[in-house]
Amino acid sequence: MDHATHTRLADGELNEATLMDATVYGPGDEKIGTVSHVHGMGVSTQVIVDVGGFLGLGAKPVALTTSQLTFMRDNDGDVHATTAWTKDQIKALPEHHH
Repeated sequence: MDHATHTRLADGELNEATLMDATVYGPGDEKIGTVSHVHGMGVSTQVIVDVGGFLGLGAKPVALTTSQLTFMRDNDGDVHATTAWTKDQIKALPEHHH
């Protein structure tokens, strides 16, 4: 996927309604996980990403901040994120507990 043509979200769009279920892609454009929960709004938002698993089963929730992710809309208007972190680096983070 060519993210260069996608529109970056404004800080005011960094909220649960916009970010829920967004797919997160790694540096090689591989799917890392999906946003399952959002704490806060704006630039200090904590985003919980379910990593690994299959169809939501066995996934590990990890906490990232919006500064570690770049959220954008594709040409169809779907929200997704990219990160410089690899899937292995994110899987190595501590599990987030609600």
